[in-house]
Amino acid sequence: MKRGANKKRRPLSYRERTYRQAGQTGLLSTFVRMVETDLHILAPLDVEDEALRLVAGVRSQVEGYIRHNPVFRHSLRPLPPDATAPAVVREMLEAGRLAGVGPMAAVAGAIAEAVGCGLQKSGVEDLIVENGGDIFTARTRECTVAVFAGESPLSGRVGIRLAPEMMPCGVCCSSGTVGHSLSLGTADAVVVVAPSTATADAAATRIGNEVRRGRGGLGQALEMVKDLSDISGAVIIRDQQIGAWGEVELVRL
Repeated sequence: MKRGANKKRRPLSYRERTYRQAGQTGLLSTFVRMVETDLHILAPLDVEDEALRLVAGVRSQVEGYIRHNPVFRHSLRPLPPDATAPAVVREMLEAGRLAGVGPMAAVAGAIAEAVGCGLQKSGVEDLIVENGGDIFTARTRECTVAVFAGESPLSGRVGIRLAPEMMPCGVCCSSGTVGHSLSLGTADAVVVVAPSTATADAAATRIGNEVRRGRGGLGQALEMVKDLSDISGAVIIRDQQIGAWGEVELVRL
């Protein structure tokens, strides 16, 4: 269920996933890997068995839908709603519609959210689920998410502070210079905060596609952000430049 591939710089720190450094959260780390899905879960207790069950279930739903609807996997444009589809697929279709991209742009965020909501239903009230840089967060207290921006000098030096009343929410990142997921732009990092993690993921992809050298840079992309519905805010980093829009509180790390 990969979102696509293009050649990008892959710094050693990215390959080793050091962006997953969790700081002092007071929560236990659990790692769950299944095919392309690679989750880092922070929770008050070991949730590995339940998380594995949830991942297997949600992946089965997405893969089954793709087998019967192969266009779902490859489309770079929004697809029509499908009331008969599994919930996770409907979330991806809606996220793609809102952001103006194909539904697979939301797959990592949708899986993180599905697993997070499933863990909440099992009684886990304080947790973070990260899937390849896309995060479902449902903390009971304020937290800060650091922004990893590849080789930008701002990478790891800027964070987004989340107040308890903002959560649960999604915090998702797209990059045109780091990682394997498809991006048509040149941003080192585009981070979107939204109530829906699937929507945050799709919106980050859409905004990232708009960050092009010689085309108005960050300013033009930030103007486009204003037209996207159902997101709380966005942060864009390219080289030494940073821009933000919406309800995002930036902090120096």
